[in-house]
Amino acid sequence: MSNYDITRIRSDFPILKREVNGKPLVYLDNGATTQKPKQVIDAIDHYYADMNSNVHRGVHYLSQISTDAFEVTRQKVKDFIHAAQLHEVIITSGTTHGINLIATCFGQAFIHEGDEIIISAMEHHSNIVPWQMLCDFKGAVLRVIPMDEHGELDQAAYANLFNERTKLVSFTYVSNALGTINPVKQMIATAHQHNVPVVLDAAQAVQHIKIDVQDLDVDFMVFSGHKMYGPTGVGVLYGKEALLNALPPYQGGGDMIKEVTFAKTTYNELPFKFEAGTPNIEAGICLAFAIDYINEIGVENIKAYEDELFDYAHSRLREIPNIRFIGTAEKRSSVISFLIEGTHPYDVGVILDKLGIAVRTGHHCAQPVMDQFGIPGTIRASLALYNTKEDIDALVSGLQRAANMLL
Repeated sequence: MSNYDITRIRSDFPILKREVNGKPLVYLDNGATTQKPKQVIDAIDHYYADMNSNVHRGVHYLSQISTDAFEVTRQKVKDFIHAAQLHEVIITSGTTHGINLIATCFGQAFIHEGDEIIISAMEHHSNIVPWQMLCDFKGAVLRVIPMDEHGELDQAAYANLFNERTKLVSFTYVSNALGTINPVKQMIATAHQHNVPVVLDAAQAVQHIKIDVQDLDVDFMVFSGHKMYGPTGVGVLYGKEALLNALPPYQGGGDMIKEVTFAKTTYNELPFKFEAGTPNIEAGICLAFAIDYINEIGVENIKAYEDELFDYAHSRLREIPNIRFIGTAEKRSSVISFLIEGTHPYDVGVILDKLGIAVRTGHHCAQPVMDQFGIPGTIRASLALYNTKEDIDALVSGLQRAANMLL
């Protein structure tokens, strides 16, 4: 994209100026966490230096301005995902927290022995284990949408999984291990034909793809701040108002109550019903600055730039002898997983690190995916809005050097 000012964008990220092992940092581990622009870093400093106070509980000035700033984030999240109501936005500690909240609360309210929950074969452990725990506790059954050799979900098999005992479906928008973009609007519609609600893991999607929860008609959606240029320890659970109101609280404590007596406690209204205790205030406030940063560039512009970079990366990586791509779905985003036949991913990753190149190696918290492909793990390069073709060139050069050393 000729009008995409990558030089200016990179100048906003201080860490990209540093060296690792005497080499310029090439950061390609964005699927794990993204770096932070100075706008977010400065906002963190400003919070602690000028407004640090607890939220929602004080009449004094600092508490009021902190509360106002925290609630600004809720409004910006609402607008960012196009939620219908402000109180449909629950601030969490991240995607894992959001999924566990739904599993616990939905499970308590609606799951009984013999009921069934559907997930997919490409899920992150955080979208597998909470449902396994729920099934173990309730005597429910976990069913899995199969995946083919390209890393695409079998939609016909998915449609056939539904029956009168199906109570919930949960799947990822974009695979963290393969980069596959699932046809989520179609999959949500399939579930709704059976009156089954859907949980969407958007942790690898919101920073790359424009999302409109009303257009998708999704029932619940979760994502994390640290994967979208914001702080760690903050995330979002979106839920349709009627469903959130139907669920019991997740935790007990401050903020989620209206009145407490030893005889009975009455719970607060949404969204505070699910926000017990002191939140990660600094991260909650500063998530708004990450959203502002993404909006300033434009999600559509980011996607176009990253798609171009993704295509360039695939073209260059094909030059490496013995490379094997893991995940060849027709629609992919940001994540490239691969092996160099005859080498171990860890060994390649160590050599790349010596060259200042950060990638992720291993099973990426998606062991069932690796088991299906019959491999212990992959090398994963994951892209962000600040990566460049020069980063890709450095990766290819590093992989060629690693191959020469290891083969």
